[in-house]
Amino acid sequence: MGKKYFALTMFVVAVSGMILAQQPAAGPYTAQQAAAGQASYQANCAGCHQQNLSGSGDAPPLRGTQFVTNWGQRTTRELLSFMQLTMPPAGPGGMSADEYAGIVAFILQSNGVPAGTQALTTSVEVRINSLPMGQAPALAAQAAARRPSIQPKGITVSGEVKDYTPVTDAMLRDPNPNDWLMIRHDYHASNYSPLNQITRDNVKELRLQWAWAMSEGGGLGNGPAPIVHNGVLYVNNMGNTLQALDARSGDLIWENNYGGNPTGASMRGITIYDDKIFLATNQAHLIAIDARNGKKVWETVIGDRSKGEHSTTSGPLIVKGKVIQGLGACSTYREEKCFISAYDAATGKEAWRFNTVARDGEPGGNTWNNLPNLFRAGTESWITGSYDPVLNLTYWGTAQAKPWMRASRQSGTGATLYGNSTIALNADTGKLAWYFSHAPGESLDLDVVFERVLVDDGGQNLVFTIGKDGILWKLDRKTGKYLGHKETVFQNVWDHIDPQTGEPHYRQDILEQETGQWIPACPSTEGGKNWPAMTYKRPTSRLIIPLSQSCIELNGQKIELKEGGGSGSGAARRFFEMPGTNGNVGKLAAYDVKTMRELWKIEQRAPFLTGVVSTAGGIAFVGDLDRHFKGVDVNTGKIVWDTRLAAAVQGFPLTFSVDGKQYVAVTTANGGGSPRQVPDTIATDIHHPATGNALYVFALPDQK
Repeated sequence: MGKKYFALTMFVVAVSGMILAQQPAAGPYTAQQAAAGQASYQANCAGCHQQNLSGSGDAPPLRGTQFVTNWGQRTTRELLSFMQLTMPPAGPGGMSADEYAGIVAFILQSNGVPAGTQALTTSVEVRINSLPMGQAPALAAQAAARRPSIQPKGITVSGEVKDYTPVTDAMLRDPNPNDWLMIRHDYHASNYSPLNQITRDNVKELRLQWAWAMSEGGGLGNGPAPIVHNGVLYVNNMGNTLQALDARSGDLIWENNYGGNPTGASMRGITIYDDKIFLATNQAHLIAIDARNGKKVWETVIGDRSKGEHSTTSGPLIVKGKVIQGLGACSTYREEKCFISAYDAATGKEAWRFNTVARDGEPGGNTWNNLPNLFRAGTESWITGSYDPVLNLTYWGTAQAKPWMRASRQSGTGATLYGNSTIALNADTGKLAWYFSHAPGESLDLDVVFERVLVDDGGQNLVFTIGKDGILWKLDRKTGKYLGHKETVFQNVWDHIDPQTGEPHYRQDILEQETGQWIPACPSTEGGKNWPAMTYKRPTSRLIIPLSQSCIELNGQKIELKEGGGSGSGAARRFFEMPGTNGNVGKLAAYDVKTMRELWKIEQRAPFLTGVVSTAGGIAFVGDLDRHFKGVDVNTGKIVWDTRLAAAVQGFPLTFSVDGKQYVAVTTANGGGSPRQVPDTIATDIHHPATGNALYVFALPDQK
């Protein structure tokens, strides 16, 4: 609700002491209510939950199995009351009682509940899973017409990459400056290119060379991270479509619709090794595709699906012939927990697995307040890791335990290991080398799951990361020893961080929280820092980081501990502007890796929605929600080039060279979770289209 945001937070609670009627023959609403509710929904809610109620980002599905799982044990009265209490996040209770009731009626109708003669009101109390549910034929037909078939299509455009050169381990360790072989450029996740043809002096001459319209649709957002090898650009699209393009001209070479759920996200990251492109689907299928012709080579389903599905939103890391992949969406109470796993690049066979939830009796298992293993959830690794070839360690971040708030998940004050940690694993065996807990017992959806940037400075081997709390962490990457931190945006979550150990301590009211209680926090679930990646500009020893400035209030709900239950959030939310920012949600800032001192900053109304790419030419490239793609002087923070594109600039920019000419590429995209949805509630003056997924490629004019 509100103009673009109607994010019903998923949770399931115990319902007891109720006397519920036998299953009625019709629903507790009228057809007139549902019709009015459909109009209200399409006008106010479809921007996040999609027209077919399939959900996107933090906005969960409102129809189908997942909706019934999340809400089936609750009543229509609870659903209606929850909406009135929490929606829209920027102004709860801001709609009329009839509008709220109409939207609930439309949701029931969309789940196949037939209309009745009784109007839905707050006095009607019927358990949702007791209602007669079936298909809603009209809605189903409309939804089917709007989305592609979920059946795999395979090769849809045939072609062959000429003179293909296999990618070796040596090439991944020391990439050719002309190529961009993986997300964030290299094993160290530097997002830095040694190309220097485009400089701070000539960047103003950049011109569009070609553009490529990308697939629309889907539900969970689009955050493309294209790669380039030997003049061929590979890009993943919404709807599970991988394409190979001539990087000089944008001509399509081949295309493969590799199958799966078309309403899922376009993965953040594909990678290349030997003669294959490796990617993961949103349903956590790992796929190898022939880089020469687009044909599928193998497909592996990650994990046990007998007790529910897994998913992920980022692709793999290739290390010495192993495909290392993380998982997301591990909030359901089930015996198999989240894990990081490795697979043989030639066959897809699993090589090792590291469980990111510490079980009872294992190291760290006593940090979950004696919760039975079944009810330990979360700790996802939904951002691609990095790798140190010398130490043979791969570094991954983990998300928080689930549900978000410790009062909801009943985990006490323990660290809930290995949630919100940096995890260093032996790349050959998956054995834990060390971990560092950045947010022990995290309680406000301020996870620290994002990229681990490896920096060598003054004889020190360092690893940097920054999470939603906006804390920039500096660790020794050999041992995990804490070396320092920096607060990059205003935060009031931690009342102190131990200067010797780096252990943070929550405000007392956060520690004493109870369900049903509103807790304010800065930053919000937007972050701080989110999935748009920072860059390490090696020659100047500085990190340049895209940041966001907003705040939140959360209200933790009681969660029933039962197999198959659980919740990704378990909390209602409302957002507000961060104090002292003058309404500037977006921030881009540079930090010295030695001193952690802030060197310069740019603040603006629109949040930055791309990773930052820096180059030897002295430019950092970054894009934002307000459709601007900018070149920034890495030394001063001065904007030296700015172009405006057709849609919000979102994804992972890259730069590459073909035939001696340097190019800069970036995508425009939609969806993307909290980094987009939170600004939509507090910066409603920023207008952007709901379509426009595309790839843009820029270069300097040819010399005459």
